[in-house]
Amino acid sequence: MLDLATFQKLDRVIHEQGRLKIMALLAATETLAFSELKDYLGMTDGNLSVHMRTLEEAGYVTVRKSFVNRKPRTEYTLTAGGRDAFREYIQALGEIVRQSEPIQEAPPPREAPPPREAPPVLKRGLAPAK
Repeated sequence: MLDLATFQKLDRVIHEQGRLKIMALLAATETLAFSELKDYLGMTDGNLSVHMRTLEEAGYVTVRKSFVNRKPRTEYTLTAGGRDAFREYIQALGEIVRQSEPIQEAPPPREAPPPREAPPVLKRGLAPAK
C-alpha cells in the first residue's frame, strides 16, 4: 500500500526536472563547468543560471569562478550537504517505487503427491503366484 507521507520526503528543490538532472550530473562527477552543464542539458544560459542559483542558495552546490586563457570559467561542485540531499531524494523515490509495486500473492501451496503404495512384503522362500 502506498504511504502518501513518503512523498513529503521528496526535496522540492531537487524535484524540479532541470535541477534533478543537474544534481545527477554533479553527483556523477567531481566538478562541471557552466558550459559543460549547458551542453549536456541543452539549457539556455538564463535557464541554467536560475537553476544553479536555486541550488546554490539551498547549499547544494558551490561555485568557483576563475579565468582560463583570459576567459571566465564558472565551475560547480556538489557540497557534502548536496550529496546527502540527493542520496535521500533517490532513496525516497525508491521507497515510492517499492510501495507502488503490486502485491505478489503467494503461489498456492503444492498438493502433496499421493502416498505411494508399498509393494507387498514377501515371506522368505515364497514366490508370488503367477
